[in-house]
Amino acid sequence: MASTTAAAAASHFFGTRILNPKPGVGKIQARFGFPGFGTKKSPPPPPKKAPVIKNDEDRLVWFPGATPPEWLDGTMVGDRGFDPFGLGKPVEYLQFELDSLDQNLAKNEAGDVIGVRIDPGEVKSTPFQPYSEVFGLQRFRECEVIHGRWAMLGTLGAIAVEALTGVAWQDAGKVELVEGSSYLGQPLPFNLTTLIWIEVLVIGYIEFQRNAELDPEKRLYPGGYFDPLGLASDPEKKENLQLAEIKHSRLAMVAFLIFGLQAAFTGKGPIAFLATFNQ
Repeated sequence: MASTTAAAAASHFFGTRILNPKPGVGKIQARFGFPGFGTKKSPPPPPKKAPVIKNDEDRLVWFPGATPPEWLDGTMVGDRGFDPFGLGKPVEYLQFELDSLDQNLAKNEAGDVIGVRIDPGEVKSTPFQPYSEVFGLQRFRECEVIHGRWAMLGTLGAIAVEALTGVAWQDAGKVELVEGSSYLGQPLPFNLTTLIWIEVLVIGYIEFQRNAELDPEKRLYPGGYFDPLGLASDPEKKENLQLAEIKHSRLAMVAFLIFGLQAAFTGKGPIAFLATFNQ
């Protein structure tokens, strides 16, 4: 009790030093002793289930014998502990005491560090910037899944278009400008500019609606119309599907990177490049 009183007596406002900082510095809690104030207590929140973390011996890592960082604890689907540059490490913010701004003092001292705050990474209701931290682990996972899905579509499209039309994916735009817009050899009633505007408006509206969702799970796996067969109704099957998706997404991103390098250095599509080895 004496130490608590001493710490409270040494704590001041505006321009003085705060001794014995405690967690939650900077929060002000008002309590009223009048009847009718503070008598009603809110019910406690439901207990959260602790995540199941696998042992280090049973956990799969990206390289045999690699030690995953502490912020990649294996709770995310497809987590193999790969973060060599520490990009997903939680950002720590230093809390500084207010500078001394007393005009009666001969020297005003600068504020010292009084604590450390870690950003919780919660999703905000801001459609264009839902995450408070740009380099947060949760945002990285969302970007990986979304980019992986586009990469899977792009990889399949690049192979299918070249197989059906004989035109490499990087030359498809040139053909559209010369011969007009078409799909699988059938002409379309839109020019290339109109198709681009339709894509921008449709995809932009979909992304705006997706970013309005605050639940991190629903942001990535909305279900409903996107799961008409109910494949993710079983929790165990859902986790297996998520793992398969993230594996295929990573493979597709690497594959499309190879497609881009092929087009830049050889000018050929994936099928034409493989055909050169048979000659």
